[in-house]
Amino acid sequence: MFKLNFDVKKHFLDNGLEVITIKKDTKISSINIGVKVGSLNEGSNERGISHFIEHMLFKGTTTRSYEELNDELEFLGGEYNAYTDYTSTVYTVSCLEEELNKAIEILGDMIINPEFNSEELEKERGVILAEMRTSKDDIEDLSFKRTNEIAFNKSPLKYDVAGLEVNVKKYSREDLLSFYNKYYLPNNSIVTIVSSYDHKDALEEVKKIFSKWEKGEIKKKDIIIEDNKHTIVTSKKSNIEQNTIVYLYTFHNLDKELELPLRILNHRLGESSNSLLFREIREKRGLAYDIYTSIDMTNYVKTLYIYTAVAEEDLSSAIEAIDETIDDVKSGKLEIGERHLELMKKVHKTAVISTLEDPAELCNYILHQGLDGENFYEFVEDMNKLHTLDINKINEVSKKVLENPTVHILRS
Repeated sequence: MFKLNFDVKKHFLDNGLEVITIKKDTKISSINIGVKVGSLNEGSNERGISHFIEHMLFKGTTTRSYEELNDELEFLGGEYNAYTDYTSTVYTVSCLEEELNKAIEILGDMIINPEFNSEELEKERGVILAEMRTSKDDIEDLSFKRTNEIAFNKSPLKYDVAGLEVNVKKYSREDLLSFYNKYYLPNNSIVTIVSSYDHKDALEEVKKIFSKWEKGEIKKKDIIIEDNKHTIVTSKKSNIEQNTIVYLYTFHNLDKELELPLRILNHRLGESSNSLLFREIREKRGLAYDIYTSIDMTNYVKTLYIYTAVAEEDLSSAIEAIDETIDDVKSGKLEIGERHLELMKKVHKTAVISTLEDPAELCNYILHQGLDGENFYEFVEDMNKLHTLDINKINEVSKKVLENPTVHILRS
């Protein structure tokens, strides 16, 4: 097994903030902060508010205007970004190590002292609405959104992270502040930091800024967990050249021990460029340019998708070919054997080493392991498990997961 080139320590500040320091021999440092709030935590009148707040934290603080904040972020000379997903909102900065202390100070100011300037709010409302409308012209993106809308009755997975236009149009400064004050708490957040600093020195730099953040009482809504509906639905969009097909499966009750076999199954089924679905639908039958699978094992999400786009006259043949491939995998006719396990060991090792070598990716990986309450060294355990994995487990997980899909067809 390869030797790890970093080590990790977990700490807690007096205000409840979890700080994970990652010591690594690097000249590029990275700091991430993840707040444990995303679209799954939103009520029916709050769809998209987490995403809106993420945008607004770049629009100025009580000590920096919008221009000053973004000029200083840019002057770090590195990269900065943010994103909202179903379970968290994440802010990231990567920079030269000599700029790390400044990066911590700026990020802390954004998180702790946002201004929610009314004029900037109105500008950003327009930006978000434009973003949402643009996504409707992305046929692939639209196909996944409509699939989720069809698949669920009550689960927030039914809604896009960006929310509903009707909500985004009406959010006031008070609405955003109220939601921010409820969830943006140190005892509801995690900071991860990758640097060559000793753990105690990295922790001290975080303490200087984030110890002033006041803790509060966390009152989270219960998250609705719902399996997808077993149905086939067709919807229409004018002026599109290709028709899309999306299959969605959920696996909320899957045993932890079957998650690694599922990852291997997903890779063999549709994630690799030599996958079973790619071979059957493109190479053998010539029905589509591309077909792929994607999987999300985040807490409360647990989804597996199949996506392709085909000509109108090939819709029935493509669905038939997908169904046949799925059935052959579950029956064991299309076997996943020792050679593929050996390939997966190489794929996994390559992915792990790539993550370890990139401070930004390592910082993000450790953050999400922390947010999900998972072991920081899970990738090492997975590598060891690959050497002793029972191939029968892959067949077992295929029968558990690849059942009762939601199928959505988008036609012109």
